[in-house]
Amino acid sequence: MVKLILGLKGSGKTKRLVELVREAVACENGDVVCIEKEKKLTFDIPYQARLIEAGSYSVGSYEFIRGFICGLHSGNYDITHVFVDNFYKIVSDKDPQKFTEFLSWLDAFSAKENIEFVISASLDPETVGEDIKKYVI
Repeated sequence: MVKLILGLKGSGKTKRLVELVREAVACENGDVVCIEKEKKLTFDIPYQARLIEAGSYSVGSYEFIRGFICGLHSGNYDITHVFVDNFYKIVSDKDPQKFTEFLSWLDAFSAKENIEFVISASLDPETVGEDIKKYVI
């Protein structure tokens, strides 16, 4: 399952994502991973969640983030949740078509591997297409 938290800057996306990370850590038996550009959430998320600073890996592209996610899973089959904060700070390409294709791939990967993904992105939920809106929570 893929879920999106969309909103403009300052709308509380990260706060909502942190709440969901805490819920996942409290309720799940598997591993919880949180990916962010910089380590700003170190003291906000529970220590049981694995915090990954994507900025040190120069992610940048959709192909890289796909490989990064596959690598995370291949290294740990116990991951049940992956949270990505500020997606467009990690992946710089803001092409809506590429984002839609990525979400479609991620949804298929999620169903196959039984991992829940939650992504926050600075987008106006009113202006995104239907292919993206179906993931918005």
